Amino acid sequence: MGVISRGIKNAFRNTIRTVSITFILALSIAMSLVMLLALKTVQAKITSVKSSIGNTITVSPAGVRGFEGGGTLLSTQNATDVSALPHVAKVTKVLNDRLTSTDTNLVSAIQPGSFGNRQRTRSGNSNTNQNQQNQAPANFTMPVEVTATSDFSVVSSLGISSLNFTSGAAFDANTTDNVALVGKDLATKNTLSLNSIFTAYGTTVKVVGIYDTGTTFTNSALIMPIATLQKLSSQTDQYNSFIVATDSIDNVDSVSSAITNKLGSSTVDVVSQKDSSDQAVQPLQNIKTISLYSLIGSLVAGSIIIFLTMIMIVRERRREIGVLKAIGSSNIRIVFQFISESMVLTLISSVIGMILGFIFSNPVLNVLVANSENSSSTGGGGQFSGGGAGGGGFVMSRIGGGLNSARGALQNIHAVVGWEIILYGVLAAIAIAIIGSAIPSFFIAKVRPAEVMRAE
Repeated sequence: MGVISRGIKNAFRNTIRTVSITFILALSIAMSLVMLLALKTVQAKITSVKSSIGNTITVSPAGVRGFEGGGTLLSTQNATDVSALPHVAKVTKVLNDRLTSTDTNLVSAIQPGSFGNRQRTRSGNSNTNQNQQNQAPANFTMPVEVTATSDFSVVSSLGISSLNFTSGAAFDANTTDNVALVGKDLATKNTLSLNSIFTAYGTTVKVVGIYDTGTTFTNSALIMPIATLQKLSSQTDQYNSFIVATDSIDNVDSVSSAITNKLGSSTVDVVSQKDSSDQAVQPLQNIKTISLYSLIGSLVAGSIIIFLTMIMIVRERRREIGVLKAIGSSNIRIVFQFISESMVLTLISSVIGMILGFIFSNPVLNVLVANSENSSSTGGGGQFSGGGAGGGGFVMSRIGGGLNSARGALQNIHAVVGWEIILYGVLAAIAIAIIGSAIPSFFIAKVRPAEVMRAE
């Protein structure tokens, strides 16, 4: 009988022991596979988060926040200078404006309420008397917010998390036509539909799309081409802010410093979303650490199980080994026999373990995510609120969008089993089987037949 066939046959000599060893080893392999899947999935998610969430920087004129403060708006040359900096992937230019009743025939869909009236009276002329400041005009209506961006793919530049059209479609961001996208609430308030005409800055503007963002503020606003808004509002080559995307969150700090040094701290204010990304990455890093240690523990446990099992088996068969050596078997042939037996037990366990691993990979990963998410949520991190009087909310809403994206990154994590994972699992199982069986069988194979017979 050949060495391999004898080893395969020996694997089933004791049914109870074979079943017990297979079951215990299968659990260890299943845990190893689950942790390997979690480790690779989380690592891929971390890479994705670092390249898409929190890697943006908001550059605004120093002293300006929304429609408050004072300062000099940014220029195209500023955008060119920022684009040339290392690790800058994209620069999105943004321009905001407000249309009052003297600029447009549109009526805002937002009711002033106590907050709007307070902002109106507090922003009045300092020469007005106290009674005038404490009371807004009876016919006061909120201004209509207008936003323009150089890149519609960067929806955060519009102060929103998503742009959904109820009719029409987005225009080319580089067009100079007098067109606009109208928020759903603003369109309803002014009885506007697709291809309707309204007046802004003394010029007729055509409605090419109506959108719904899910919030009252942005659904009561306009989106216009940036070149058109610059022309109509007499703000040629001027921008309220830049949204700078870096190639990775790891470079956010260096790019922020480079922008400040390039444009000057007295010229721009630079704010990054790195903190929001860190809030998403930290729980993922926790899962990665747990998965790594658990993977190492599972592999060590599997190796120990095989090692102790083979020590027990070879010690039981000292007499058999002595007889094999007495009839001329070499140490190598004896070692290969026990390796074959170990391989059979391990491969059977691997098949069962992989099936269990595939079944429980996502449930275990979901538990790890839930625990990490709960741990991170108890650590604080307050919510951002919108800015005052309309315009001040743009930057804050972008940061809030980053936080929502970060939470979404933690929730939308799913383990995917590929052939690469299966190959790793099989190779790990084979390595465990060979190492765990070769060492004890090699030492016991050195025994002399005469010593075995005398001991028996």
